[in-house]
Amino acid sequence: MGLTEAVQTVLKQKYATFSGRASRSEYWWFILFCVLALFPLAILAIVLAYATSGGGAPSPAHYTVVIWLLFTIAVFLPSISLQVRRFHDRNISGWWYLALFILSFIPYAAFVTFPVTIVISLLPGTEGPNKFGPDPLRPEAQAEVFA
Repeated sequence: MGLTEAVQTVLKQKYATFSGRASRSEYWWFILFCVLALFPLAILAIVLAYATSGGGAPSPAHYTVVIWLLFTIAVFLPSISLQVRRFHDRNISGWWYLALFILSFIPYAAFVTFPVTIVISLLPGTEGPNKFGPDPLRPEAQAEVFA
């Protein structure tokens, strides 16, 4: 799965789908897309803010920040659903992601919850079908009879 296919899958086909599984390539290509979209906007907003500082009228930096916020809001729900499906690929309930997300608001707990989420996202998914659906890399694979 490439960048365009991952973005189309996440934003068009599975915008708010919390069921099923997501492969590592789908997850990381979408994360790269978000970084490639948000980072230049943030840099542009900073440059425009310094260039047009002063005056009370809205500057182009304000509009850039608004675009950045709108993009962030637009990809918030797909990002959460993608992360839940990535947890499902590891045969972990999506409720664990909610628990980690809530715990990250406790001071200093993010030093634990963020790396745990990254490690789970880095690990390969379970081979073959699991309780959350078929393997996204090999959907034709069958479960072991005596597993």
